[in-house]
Amino acid sequence: MELFNFLKDHILFINLLIITVFLGFEIIAKVPSILHTPLMSGSNAISGIVIIGAIILVRQSEPTDYVALSSGFVGIVLATINVVGGHAVTDRMLEMFKKK
Repeated sequence: MELFNFLKDHILFINLLIITVFLGFEIIAKVPSILHTPLMSGSNAISGIVIIGAIILVRQSEPTDYVALSSGFVGIVLATINVVGGHAVTDRMLEMFKKK
């Protein structure tokens, strides 16, 4: 009964999460590999916004709302990994254009 109440309370959040996972996979799968590096630079800005949003989510959530706290923590970790990886890839790409 407790699981049913949990799902009922968070059904919008669960549906949104499922839709965004499928949408993100479909969008990334259709990008040609030649465009992945330039798009990584653009995704750094989006990931920065995700980090800020996740921090706000964690700060405003109740201490007993484990779904919000967990999703905020996961958002912060994954977006930080994406920003650091994107910066490394962009830096490596720009190194190829420097004169030796």
